[in-house]
Amino acid sequence: MLPILQIGPLALQTPGLMYLLGLWFGLSLAEKFAPKRSISADALYNLVFTGLIAGILGARLGYVIQYPNAFLSSPFSLVSLNPGLLDPFSGFAAALIAALVYGARQKLKIWNTLDALTPFFAVFMIGAALANAASGAAFGMETSLPWGIELWGAKRHPTQFYELGGAIAILLWLGRLSKRTDLSTGRLFLTFLALTAGARLFFEAFRGDSTLILGGIRAAQVVAWLVLAGVLWGLARINGAPK
Repeated sequence: MLPILQIGPLALQTPGLMYLLGLWFGLSLAEKFAPKRSISADALYNLVFTGLIAGILGARLGYVIQYPNAFLSSPFSLVSLNPGLLDPFSGFAAALIAALVYGARQKLKIWNTLDALTPFFAVFMIGAALANAASGAAFGMETSLPWGIELWGAKRHPTQFYELGGAIAILLWLGRLSKRTDLSTGRLFLTFLALTAGARLFFEAFRGDSTLILGGIRAAQVVAWLVLAGVLWGLARINGAPK
């Protein structure tokens, strides 16, 4: 773990830095791909910026609503840059709503836009895995395997690095797929969703911090199965298969 990166007198929160690098590199890559989907770089940047601001505000508000006592003793924590004080689900919902509203006002074609954003999503997943590795979040179950890492008082599966390897592999796969000239609109994004959901199904089995429902079922795997079902339906429609 490396939660704090000390550069002289400057102390940087490494997880936040990894997220910012993922955002920057992801946008840079998406900018190069956007013209292939008839999306301007300006429209892409504005869309992401709108979603990002709404996502951060929504994530902080969601956390405040769930844990108000955390801010009563320290109100200035409301403007803290600590990623641990953000609720990811609230942030995602706020970002999605804001992006959809902006896209509708700008009359952006949804599938073209999602395809153009796919490189950004893929690179950002790499940044998220690095952020988890730096903070020790998304840790694995205890293991006796030789590649286990010492974390939180036990030898554990290095799930952060499993997910990092998976995210890099997905990005490389999408890079090859994007070079095809016969690629249907929407297929790149749906492929990203399918690969990400498949990776979640596999890697979640090694996580030690999974949310369990219905007596032991991993919630993330349930969501992954639902995503896969939706992707298969979407791909079938794109390929002209029977509904």
